[in-house]
Amino acid sequence: MALPKTRISKARGRKRRTHYKAASVSVMECPQCNQTKMPHRACPNCGYYRGRPVISTTE
Repeated sequence: MALPKTRISKARGRKRRTHYKAASVSVMECPQCNQTKMPHRACPNCGYYRGRPVISTTE
């Protein structure tokens, strides 16, 4: 097994990991009810996806 010759400091290891970030969630506006929703998913508010009702919502 390979072993490191010298110890890597915390700062050096953390510098290397600066790009490991979670991407922000993208949102779009529902064309039916103008509420925000995730793209390519049915709207949780009105239940429409691509202009058609796909899930029933009770109001």
